[in-house]
Amino acid sequence: MNVIWMPAANRDRRDITDNIAQDNPAAAIKMDELFEAASKRLARFPHAGRPGKVPATRELIPHKNYRMVYQVGENTVWILALFHTSRQWPPDVFRMDQ
Repeated sequence: MNVIWMPAANRDRRDITDNIAQDNPAAAIKMDELFEAASKRLARFPHAGRPGKVPATRELIPHKNYRMVYQVGENTVWILALFHTSRQWPPDVFRMDQ
């Protein structure tokens, strides 16, 4: 199965790793590797995550502090968002086409 990171999820991923890198560049690399490993796991097991709070989505926890929100299509997993678990989810405004 193909895995596609939507632009908003790519921004989330970059923001997370940039923020971590300010204090610990090695930890930022390790975190990004966890995110990449999670996306590869979804390519093999797209229903690995639990049903999401937003209809038609699923959620995977690649690290205890981060939630990955995604949708499963016929041949594609679309990663929609990646964020710290302390953030409100779903946000007041959430668009799947971001």
